Amino acid sequence: MNISILGCGWYGQALAKALISAGHIINGSTTSPQKMDGLAADGIEPYLVNFSPGNEHYDNAFFACDVLFICIPPKSRSGEGPEFIDKIQGVISAIKKHSVKKVVFISSTAVYADVNSEVHELSDPQPNTEAGRILFQAEELFRVEATFKTTIIRFAGLIGPGRDPGRFFAGKKDIANGNAPVNLIHLDDCIGLSMAIIDCQAFGYLFNGCSPDHPGRSEFYTQAAVNSGLEKPEFINELKEWKVVRSVNVEKVLGYRYKVRIE
Repeated sequence: MNISILGCGWYGQALAKALISAGHIINGSTTSPQKMDGLAADGIEPYLVNFSPGNEHYDNAFFACDVLFICIPPKSRSGEGPEFIDKIQGVISAIKKHSVKKVVFISSTAVYADVNSEVHELSDPQPNTEAGRILFQAEELFRVEATFKTTIIRFAGLIGPGRDPGRFFAGKKDIANGNAPVNLIHLDDCIGLSMAIIDCQAFGYLFNGCSPDHPGRSEFYTQAAVNSGLEKPEFINELKEWKVVRSVNVEKVLGYRYKVRIE
């Protein structure tokens, strides 16, 4: 199968390598010419692709694919959030122009507000952060399209190689909400879920990608710091706003079981 990955970052490049190992042909995009050789070295056919307003350019061959993964973050913290919707609209135009029929859009559990309860794919997200609102708006753009099928994956907090959770709070003091449950997913399970979607041809679905394990923040991040040989963080013993992200679709539709425990 020919699969294109728009955005070969931390997750996208790892997914590409796993898909190549499974026998797929992978086109991968970057906005940086300096990263082209690195993609090629991993067996990825590299493309320079940019959907920034006023600077849009891509090779038509990139969209000659059976499945398109879209893995570009809104970057709201760096002030690029407002133009993200314009980028997504440009991507959707290209999808329709080149008749791509199967799409996977990577979103985030940030679309769910902290409502002091469990949330799942049937819950009303009620996003209350800029990143959450932007991503939910982007999701809606895909949901209304009828000429292609989009599966949306909402990943929880990402951990794995290069994202050691022990470093997140190491040495910090008086960290709020120490008893709130964590919602995380390891890179191995990000890839596992993504490959299960392809194997099951599960397009047109919404999946929450989040480990079923939800230890408290203080418990988890303190142990993670110890495991990494770093200074322990100190959390405030309190429970404020929180949520526990579950999935009703991952096991039901994909039959997927998580590989990495969050403990």
